[in-house]
Amino acid sequence: MGRGAGAVVLDRRALNRATLARQLLLRRDPRGALATVRHLAGLQAQEPQEPHVGLWSRLAAFRPGELDDLLVSRRVVRTQLMRRTLHLVTAEDCLRLRSVHQAILVARATGTLGRRLPGVDLAALAAAAEPLFAAEPRTLPDVGRALAGRWPGAAARDLGDVLSSLLPLVQTTPRGLWRQQAPARNTTVRAWLGRDLAGESPDDVLDDLVLRYLRAYGPAAGADLRAWSGLSGLPAVVARLRPRLRAFRDERGRELLDVPDAPIPDRDEPAPVRFLPACDNAVLGYDDRSRIVADEHRGLSVTGARLVLVDGSVAATWTGREREDGGVAVTVQPLRPLTPAERGEVGAEAADLAAFLGDGAPGTVEGIRPAG
Repeated sequence: MGRGAGAVVLDRRALNRATLARQLLLRRDPRGALATVRHLAGLQAQEPQEPHVGLWSRLAAFRPGELDDLLVSRRVVRTQLMRRTLHLVTAEDCLRLRSVHQAILVARATGTLGRRLPGVDLAALAAAAEPLFAAEPRTLPDVGRALAGRWPGAAARDLGDVLSSLLPLVQTTPRGLWRQQAPARNTTVRAWLGRDLAGESPDDVLDDLVLRYLRAYGPAAGADLRAWSGLSGLPAVVARLRPRLRAFRDERGRELLDVPDAPIPDRDEPAPVRFLPACDNAVLGYDDRSRIVADEHRGLSVTGARLVLVDGSVAATWTGREREDGGVAVTVQPLRPLTPAERGEVGAEAADLAAFLGDGAPGTVEGIRPAG
C-alpha cells in the first residue's frame, strides 16, 4: 500500500485492537514463554519479578517455573538493551542485538555520567573490569569499588554504573527467579552463555529487528520505533524495507508502517480486562501511547505504576502485597468510574492474579469487588 493520502486510516480504537492482538493481550495465547519473549523482542525487566506477570497476562498456561527454567538453563537472560534498560530476552537475541545497541548504550551512559567520571579512560576501565566480571558474578558497585583506586576522582557507584553499558553483561540467577530476592550480580555474556556476540551484518540485524517490532507492535510510526528501540539511524532501515511493508495513516495523518501479514482485528472486537506489570511493552513500545493510555494518564507509564486495561485502555492501577498467611492481596485503584459489569470483570481478573501471585493460595481483592 502506498504512502499517499489514499492510505487507509486507522482510528485510535482500531490501533488499540491491533496492539492488543500483536501483544497477545486480546486473548491468552497457547505458545510458551520462550516463543513469547522472542515474539515481543524482550520484556522490560528493571523490576525482576515483573516479567512473570507480563507472561501470565498473555499466555494460556503460563507457570512461573517455566520462566525460571529458561533463566536457569540460560535460554533467556536479563541484560541491558533498548533505551539502556534491563530487558529479558532470549540468549540468541542477547548475542545478536547487543552489538547494534552498543554505541547508543555508551552514548547514553556517558551523557548521564560523563561529568561524574573526570579523567576516567573508559576503554581502560572496561579492560580492567572485564576479567573481574568474567571470573565470577559481581555487583556493579563491587567492581566499581575494586577499581576506584585507579580513578580516585570518580565515585565507585558511577564507575559501576557506566560499566553496565561499556561491557556486554548479564544479570545472573537467582535474581529474577520467581519470588526470590537476590543481589544484582553480573557476569560477561561470554562467561554466561559460552559464546561471543554474533558477528552478523548490522544491516541484517536491524532489518530483522524492525520487522519484528512491526509484527509485535505495529502498525506504528517511525517515531514509535525510535522510542521503543532507542536507536538512531532507523530511517535508512525503514527506507530499505519499505517495498516489503504496507502503510496506513492515523487520525493525525501520520504514516503508520506494518508488515503485510500481521493481524488487524475488527475495531469492535471485545477486549478482556488485563493486568499489566510495571513498564510493560504494550505501553512503553510507542512514542504516541494514546492508543492504549489517555494523555492525562500518560505519566503513569514512566513512574512504574502497574496498569489495568479495561476495554483495551488503561482504566486503573494495581498493587500487590503479601499477607501474613502467605496469600496475596491485590488492590485496584480505578482512574475513571467503572460500570457494574466492568467492576465485576476487573474484580474477577484481580482475584485470579492474586491466586497466581500467591502460588495458588486464596487471595483477596481490595478497592473493588470480584465477580460473584
